[in-house]
Amino acid sequence: MTDRIGRLHRRRLLLAVPAAGLLTACEASAVATFPTLQSAADAVERALTAHRSRGAWSLAQVLDHAAQSVEYSMRGYPQLQGAAFRSTLGAAAFAVFDSRGAMRHALDEPIPGAPPLGTDLPSAGRRLLQALRDFERFDGPLQPHFAYGALDKAPYTRAHLMHLADHWREVERTA
Repeated sequence: MTDRIGRLHRRRLLLAVPAAGLLTACEASAVATFPTLQSAADAVERALTAHRSRGAWSLAQVLDHAAQSVEYSMRGYPQLQGAAFRSTLGAAAFAVFDSRGAMRHALDEPIPGAPPLGTDLPSAGRRLLQALRDFERFDGPLQPHFAYGALDKAPYTRAHLMHLADHWREVERTA
């Protein structure tokens, strides 16, 4: 199953590669849903009451998944795509996302090698808020993204904001 998913992602990314070179020369669009880490943190705090996810994952799982991603950018992802993938297709995909200021990915796909997602909403919220604060203060070397490869602080920040914004499409107010 994972191999089939990987082939589908590679096929989609192959279509993006020719456009990526053109897009890297364009000015990047703002990340509309979350233009800053603080705006993301504010939304997470609001979501801890009277919100839910209408997707395959609960809101707690979404927040835990986002926290994993932010934490792994500082300490290293459990599994990486191959170096050739990260430097070609992965980098091209990020260039496309970055130019649009938005990403689209499978919203129920765990980070490769990551442990199961937590289901306690308050814990997941605290974890993500702490990860965002830690990332904002982090001044050490960032670890390669499992698919996009090496990213500096500003592109990694955009990647995290776009990632959370993509998941946020399934978050809704319940009251």
